[in-house]
Amino acid sequence: MSAARPRLLYVTDLAYEARGRRYGDEDVFLTSRLRAHFDLALCHPLDAVALMDAFDAVVVRNSGPVLGYSAEYEAFRERALSAGTRVYNPLTGRADMAGKQYLLDLSAAGFPVIPTVDRPEDLHLLPASDRYVVKPKQGADSIGLRIVTRDALPALADGATLIQPCVDFAHEISFYFVDDDFQYALYAPDPDRRWRLEPYDATARDLEFARRFVDWNGLAHGIQRVDACRAPDGELLLVELEDLNPYLSLDLVDDGTRDTFVTAMARSLHRFLAD
Repeated sequence: MSAARPRLLYVTDLAYEARGRRYGDEDVFLTSRLRAHFDLALCHPLDAVALMDAFDAVVVRNSGPVLGYSAEYEAFRERALSAGTRVYNPLTGRADMAGKQYLLDLSAAGFPVIPTVDRPEDLHLLPASDRYVVKPKQGADSIGLRIVTRDALPALADGATLIQPCVDFAHEISFYFVDDDFQYALYAPDPDRRWRLEPYDATARDLEFARRFVDWNGLAHGIQRVDACRAPDGELLLVELEDLNPYLSLDLVDDGTRDTFVTAMARSLHRFLAD
């Protein structure tokens, strides 16, 4: 790392259009605040490989689903790993960063996850349901997600597709962490409006649930979002553990929470660079 202020390459797709979210606005805000701590430049994910050697670290933020540029993303990973480039979040994440296999692994290990299978011989492990969710293992942002009936499952259980029962949940909750420190929680009171989020006062039991997955992932540095749903029995089930480029919905929290988050992220980045 250089003797001057750390130089960060901040990877974001400011023009990416997401349903109910404005990625670009969030990254404009974050970079405007992080400039007090770092020298930084923004770039599109497709430009990261060409630019990253001139920086002390690469910060991957709202870069959008990598499905649209999977070859370029793999080239970025290979280049960063071979050159020892510091990437935040670190490329050792075991969750969405590596695809959806973790849902199968956690389900098989008995973690509180929506039951998930991918093979015909495991369909009997799923609870009975009128409808099932099928989605690609390498999916993101609900791309390729479908709702089907049980008779369609044998033909879809091809090893590349995840199959889950449709859970009649009360609401979804997202828990946001910097390193292993909880920052805030948001929830969607209406299950049909996933991105109409409101602040949520997480209980000690809620946080115990969320921390279990953060601990499992083992990232010493970085930002993670634990997405869960409240099942009919009142218990939480994991929907997704986002450790690549989680959208933070910072526009929905109060000024104090935003300030605390920025301070935590800046401290995390300083620790990451010094580690």
